[in-house]
Amino acid sequence: MDRIPPRLIWRKSSQSAQQDNCVEVATLPDGGCAVRDSKDPNGLALSFARDEWHKFVNSVKAGVFNNLGC
Repeated sequence: MDRIPPRLIWRKSSQSAQQDNCVEVATLPDGGCAVRDSKDPNGLALSFARDEWHKFVNSVKAGVFNNLGC
């Protein structure tokens, strides 16, 4: 995994109501996306290529993960 730049602008969902149990996302310089746990902003973050992130978001919107049972 590539190193994630230190100065990213992290965002979390407006639906989080200022709670700390959310994921945050940031746009990477190459157009990809980084994801981290809002409870641990100095912890690990995952990075995704732009096309991988868009496929994931579109799958969520389409309900692909609705029946995971978790």
